[in-house]
Amino acid sequence: MTDDIDTGDGCTLCDLPVEGSGVVADGNAFCCVGCREVYDALGDVADVNADDVRERQAVDEPADEPSVPVDHEATYLEVDGMYCATCEAFIESVATETDGVSAASSSYVTDTVRIDHDPETVSVDDLREVISGLGYSAYDRDDAFSRRRADDWEMARIAVGVLMGMMVMMQYVVIIYPTYFGGLFYDEQTYEFFQETLASGLATPFYVMIAALTTVILGVTGKPILQGAYVAVKTRTPNMDLLVSIAALSAYCYSTLSIVAGEPELYYDVTVAIIVIVSVGGYYESELKREATERLSNLTTVQVDDARRVLEDGDHEDVGVDELAAGDRVLVRAGERVPVDGAVVDGEAAVDEAVVTGESLPVTKETGDDVVGGSMVAEGALTVRVGEDATSTLDRITELVWDLQSGTHGIQKLADKLATIFVPLVLVLATVVTAIYLLTGAGVATALLVGLTVLIVSCPCALGLATPLAVAAGIRDALQHSIVVFDDSVFERIRDADTVVFDKTGTLTTGEMSAVETDLEDRLLEQAAVLERRSAHPVGTAIAAASPIADGGQVEATASGTGDEGDDRVDSFESHRNGVSGVVDGDEVVVGHPDLFADRGWEVPDSIAGRIDDARETGNVPVAVGRDGTAEGVVVVGDELREGWGETLSAISAADVEVVVLTGDDPRAATLFRENDAVDRVFAGVPPEGKAETVERLKGTGRTVMVGDGTNDAPALAAADLGIALGGGTAMAADAADVALVDDDLSSVDTVFELARATDRRVKGNIGWAFCYNGIAIPLAVTGLLNPLFAAIAMGLSSLLVVTNSSRSLLDD
Repeated sequence: MTDDIDTGDGCTLCDLPVEGSGVVADGNAFCCVGCREVYDALGDVADVNADDVRERQAVDEPADEPSVPVDHEATYLEVDGMYCATCEAFIESVATETDGVSAASSSYVTDTVRIDHDPETVSVDDLREVISGLGYSAYDRDDAFSRRRADDWEMARIAVGVLMGMMVMMQYVVIIYPTYFGGLFYDEQTYEFFQETLASGLATPFYVMIAALTTVILGVTGKPILQGAYVAVKTRTPNMDLLVSIAALSAYCYSTLSIVAGEPELYYDVTVAIIVIVSVGGYYESELKREATERLSNLTTVQVDDARRVLEDGDHEDVGVDELAAGDRVLVRAGERVPVDGAVVDGEAAVDEAVVTGESLPVTKETGDDVVGGSMVAEGALTVRVGEDATSTLDRITELVWDLQSGTHGIQKLADKLATIFVPLVLVLATVVTAIYLLTGAGVATALLVGLTVLIVSCPCALGLATPLAVAAGIRDALQHSIVVFDDSVFERIRDADTVVFDKTGTLTTGEMSAVETDLEDRLLEQAAVLERRSAHPVGTAIAAASPIADGGQVEATASGTGDEGDDRVDSFESHRNGVSGVVDGDEVVVGHPDLFADRGWEVPDSIAGRIDDARETGNVPVAVGRDGTAEGVVVVGDELREGWGETLSAISAADVEVVVLTGDDPRAATLFRENDAVDRVFAGVPPEGKAETVERLKGTGRTVMVGDGTNDAPALAAADLGIALGGGTAMAADAADVALVDDDLSSVDTVFELARATDRRVKGNIGWAFCYNGIAIPLAVTGLLNPLFAAIAMGLSSLLVVTNSSRSLLDD
């Protein structure tokens, strides 16, 4: 059957090589049984509801993806100043017009832009200058200095607005406002003095000072808002920045022109209030996000930068991974990661591939076996010949993660969606009102003042703060529950989850090997532990930790790969490919796979063989232990289940959400989950690329959430509508996810859903208050019953109401 199938295109599900796999079905070839099972269950889903998926994601995907030449490089830049999907479109359009650039994709959610370009035509420095020339700040993702400088500038920008704003408002409170309110603040003599002074030429320097301070606030603190408005105009996509800018600039220009005309009527306070309120609200939100990121500073990274290359004379040298070429040999010792994909040419070692494959149990590798870059040598040492592409599976996963992230456009905030209707409506209304007043005989100054008032009361400070402050409240409350939210669109995307996919290893389980069952007497278990203390194999470590002599459950090996060489209880010790043996306390002891017993001619009773088979059915590792020619018992080593896993799955299933378990482990390791009533589907033996494709296909059936922890989960986390990573996992998983659970508490998954729903209610409540304000204030402004001063006060009160509402705990709703 395989002769009739073209395997040149790779696995039907994930595109990995299929040569030699022998897994075929209905004319399709697969790299593994796991991919075949996923395809059998979901193979025809991808095209069924594609339109519905795009509609749910609210993303306008281009009809044709641009083709990228093979010799073009992908450069990822961090960009400060992207605030909405309009910024994404603007940056992409300008970048793609640059010579040498074949494609560009940006995401304001991750502050990232990916640019595919010809390095011979346009350099990375040129690309940074192109993006920065648009008014943004672009720099390498690992440029800590630029990151710190951007943070310092943001803080300074806000400080300028607050301090200078206080100086401006002090003049209004002490001098200008009392002249508007007659003798309410001062006695008649003082009131007349202020009136006469402000009406005389002596007040000109005073007016100029206020104008100068307001100009600085507008240009420095308000720069991102004005930039957002510029982008909106360039792309013909109205947003909240545009309306905020129009209101602020209108008040500023009206006040400045009135000074020039010699009839000062100042509304600089309106400009200051608008700019400072919106900027401080945005800064508060960004600070909470920064705090969230810092909470995960202890996450580990697993990419390999250096390698130990073996020279012709047998010596070795340390080189960068990028210097390796196909055919080079590299030495990898215990505790080190394999730098690139390749084949073992010398040595034998237990290799932990969990970070790449998701398989929880280490695999023994010997001469002729393939190894994947990113896997860790747990015991022994290997010499590996570098593969043809001199690449790492881990690096390919990294590339896949960034492809998924940068290719997914950010979702516009609700306020920006409303702005596409609200902005043109307000502009038309202000223009029409001004024209009506002019046509009915009102003076130019009066007509302009009414039009200005309409713009000011319509300024959506409250509407602009409604979403970010509610989101900030969600981020704040999440942090209080040890939940880190990386992406503010989480609270929009999580509302109607249809499927929640759980990774098994490291998510539903702890990812750490331990003895889950033993039927040995204490003395034999202790003897087995004495031998296993000389091994660095994870299974041996688990057995040693389970014995009465274990010190805190941790067993360390010496640099030579053995532990406690001076233990006088051991008369001899030998390490085998499938276990260990030796003489302990005068007894000959063997610990290992049943095949080791067979090789030595030792007896394995039927009762023990039965227990070994039972353990394998659960996906655990059975280790036989015997003395003096006979196996006497079994130690079952497995990946311990995480506390509360059953309750979490049941709670999610009870909310009418489909629960799927996805794992790279052997299908037998997932038997427990198949038998759980809360689990609807289990896909086992699925490689990382297959996990991402599985999630993509599940998205065709509805909104999909992925919960995982390791590097191998990162592509699936990035591909899902929402990714949730356990904080004890890898940094790559956290980078790919939208949410991280810092304390590794699975019950926090329920809390994420609760917070998302509460945040959605808070956003709608804030927007409701904001529209109530507009519904009352705009008619008053149109009829001339409200002047700009009272409009500014009303605007401030509406913003204060939104801020107060957002300060309440979300879970109290």
